[in-house]
Amino acid sequence: MKPSILVTRAIFPDVIDRLAQYFDVDSNQEDAVLDAAALRERLAGKAGVLANAADRIDGALVCALPQLRAVCNMAVGYNNLDVPALTAAGVVATNTPDVLTETTADFGWALLMATARRVTESEHYLRAGKWERWSYDMLVGMDVFGATLGILGMGRIGQAIARRASGFGMPVIYHNRSRLPAETEQQLNARYVTKDELLAQADHLILVLPYSPESHHAIDAAELAKMKPTATLINLARGGIVNDAALANALRARQIFAAGLDVFEGEPSVHPDLLTVPNVVLTPHIASASEKTRRAMATLAADNLIAALDAGPNAGHPPSVINPDVMPRRR
Repeated sequence: MKPSILVTRAIFPDVIDRLAQYFDVDSNQEDAVLDAAALRERLAGKAGVLANAADRIDGALVCALPQLRAVCNMAVGYNNLDVPALTAAGVVATNTPDVLTETTADFGWALLMATARRVTESEHYLRAGKWERWSYDMLVGMDVFGATLGILGMGRIGQAIARRASGFGMPVIYHNRSRLPAETEQQLNARYVTKDELLAQADHLILVLPYSPESHHAIDAAELAKMKPTATLINLARGGIVNDAALANALRARQIFAAGLDVFEGEPSVHPDLLTVPNVVLTPHIASASEKTRRAMATLAADNLIAALDAGPNAGHPPSVINPDVMPRRR
């Protein structure tokens, strides 16, 4: 008998077909959002789950599912997973790094350009029939070329963003938990600074750090007060890294010039104050949303699940394990 697995949200049908070669698949192709109770019910008796970043897999849920052996996130972030609880229970946890790096970096630049040059605000202005004549100060934005790019979080995506800055003649400054090797800094033309220096010096600040309790509200009212009034802030990382209420206040007071946000606290809900300020570009968590990248994410998540449950050509060796210590003592 094949092991049973759950795919919590709709994914590419051919990926479901591939999983069905190895497993009895309970597939949520109707794409219903599963609340905590529904997720627990659907996971009963399952050996594995291909999860979405919105699926909360916590310690209580893991304890209630003694047959669970693998949790495979279709996302690079995994703050939805209680990794210590999974590890303690001998459950393999995986994510999908690398495959979305370049697409996400591309979108970071799209969001930066749209924010600095007021693209969304301009479109709303035009659609409302307000464009009647040219004027020297109509929807004037901030230059990108030659401006100082600040990056908070210099992992794979942060480095991919920094590489793109050379084409815009931008000096790059960054802050990270760990400083990059000198050779890498030289390749990226990036200079390490303190967080306070980053806030004070950046013309455009992009956030690409992972979410954790330590990074919760890493950008709050105090940090926003240290930024230039001409600066833009781009959150490409995770909701909760920015205090959205404080940001809305700063935008309304023109304490900073503008912001571009792809992630939000409590998403898919958006803080209502952000919907009432004009100088913000809002997108619904789509930084990785190219077909090629989303397909690569689904494929890697499936590869992880197949291998974690000791099937397929890479049985026992999932490509991207978050908690490798659990491998020798799996359930």
